Amino acid sequence: MFPPGPIQPGTQVRLCDHDPDFCGGYRKGDREARRQRAEDLQAMCDLQERLYAEGKQSLLIILQGLDTAGKDGTIRHVLRGLDVQGCAVTSFKVPTAEELAHDFLWRVHPHVPAAGQIAVFNRSHYEDVLVVRVHGLAPESVWRRRYDQINAFEELLAASGTRILKFFLHISQEEQKRRLEKRLATPAKQWKISAHDLPERRLWDDYLAAYEEALSRCSTAVAPWYVIPANHKWYRNLAVAHVIARTLREMDPQWPPPQVDLSQVVIE
Repeated sequence: MFPPGPIQPGTQVRLCDHDPDFCGGYRKGDREARRQRAEDLQAMCDLQERLYAEGKQSLLIILQGLDTAGKDGTIRHVLRGLDVQGCAVTSFKVPTAEELAHDFLWRVHPHVPAAGQIAVFNRSHYEDVLVVRVHGLAPESVWRRRYDQINAFEELLAASGTRILKFFLHISQEEQKRRLEKRLATPAKQWKISAHDLPERRLWDDYLAAYEEALSRCSTAVAPWYVIPANHKWYRNLAVAHVIARTLREMDPQWPPPQVDLSQVVIE
């Protein structure tokens, strides 16, 4: 369906029920799709300016997905028009020794958005129930507790005025293969190739199981997950932009009142 809807709390997610080729009834190049995307991108820019000026609310956008799902591309194409004064992107890599010496949320909390700001997480605290689970980097008794801890953390952010949007960019295994082959054949993209790509690809089913549980247990009323069909990049961008614009409209940030009596201001 378009616009995409959130995963309802308590839903048991089965990713095989979500078609990564789905395009919401649009076709690439459709005039209506282009119009919708342009309208949403403009709304995002306009509403971000009001959000920044108002200085009371904030928005956290979380992007997750398997390798080549398009997290970088989504940031580049959907968020490119936002004012960098009010928007920050954080990419979470392998934890450092210092980060590992603290609780798993320690490295995340400093990057959540301040009032008036938009923050984008390229990967996130969910890695600690995904990579950690798949590779056995912590005992199951440890990472299983993290679902409730994540929900409590996100509830705290929401109670403090932060809206949270979480996007799982859903691609097929065949599409991932095509994208990896294109990356291998494109000099400007070869730097992205990692020695871990092929071993990680062999763990596809394990990652899908980990994502299904994370999506099922951590899509809440205050921090919903969206499964975004991402085999077609243009539709991925269209869908993500629409959800962000729709959310900003719901937040309805307002211009703050003047700080001085404008009737007394004279420009000489």
